[in-house]
Amino acid sequence: MPPTPPPHGPDRRRWLRDTAWRLGAVGAGGLGWTAPAQAQTDHTGGDPLGSMQWPVVKRKFMGDEPARFSPLVQIKGPPFAEDAMNVPVLLDARALARSGAAIDRIVVVADRNPVQQVLTFEPHRALPVLAFRFRLEQGSPLRALVRTRDGQWHVGQTWVNAAGGGCTVPGATRADGSWSQTLNQVQARFFRNVLDGQGTRLRLRVMHPMDTGLVAGIPAFHIEELVLRDSADQVWWRLELHEPVSENPLITFELAQTPPGTLVLQGRDNNGNRIHHEVTA
Repeated sequence: MPPTPPPHGPDRRRWLRDTAWRLGAVGAGGLGWTAPAQAQTDHTGGDPLGSMQWPVVKRKFMGDEPARFSPLVQIKGPPFAEDAMNVPVLLDARALARSGAAIDRIVVVADRNPVQQVLTFEPHRALPVLAFRFRLEQGSPLRALVRTRDGQWHVGQTWVNAAGGGCTVPGATRADGSWSQTLNQVQARFFRNVLDGQGTRLRLRVMHPMDTGLVAGIPAFHIEELVLRDSADQVWWRLELHEPVSENPLITFELAQTPPGTLVLQGRDNNGNRIHHEVTA
């Protein structure tokens, strides 16, 4: 029996439309694919900020260990970084600690920075609170990856926009050549803790150019480690710094109690230069 010819006039347009829809549905079914299934594919790994880099960041810094996004971890920065070389950040995981979790370390990363890892903080006898500044190359998610001693990771995040270029421009002391005159000098002072109403706040600055290695003709040159110890050689906190930390790092720590006597700040940079400074509470 010969096929039915297509109709004419307005009915013809309706017939062509319906036929095209049926052919498309059959073709899609023959390939084992449907549009709704593709739309539901999430290449961000469930990231609340929708970052395509998140699956790589998760695998790189947390491996296969269990991880979840947690409102108990707060990391705050400006909505827009007016100075991409000095972006202020406040990290606060006290709510997680109050829930009974023992915090092992905190890793701060910027998804879209050429050097993603900013720093690693081990609180030890300090509160899991840290204020610092870092360089941001472009608008990016900023993460606080908090590992507890049971092997769990708790993730806090925020988004910081920036005009760009924070990692690829030399700092002021590098530009004028004054960095060599103040290298690794330390300024430190204790204040009364204003977050919890008790304990002590320690604010310190270490003079260092913190070169990222991304400026032509200037190799990477940055502080690698800072550790605060008391007279009994007990560690109060340990900090591992990476290239994105801002020039002449200014860092604020919160200590749960006032440390006794004199404490010693020790550290080194990636060229082997030593840092040593005594601090009295």
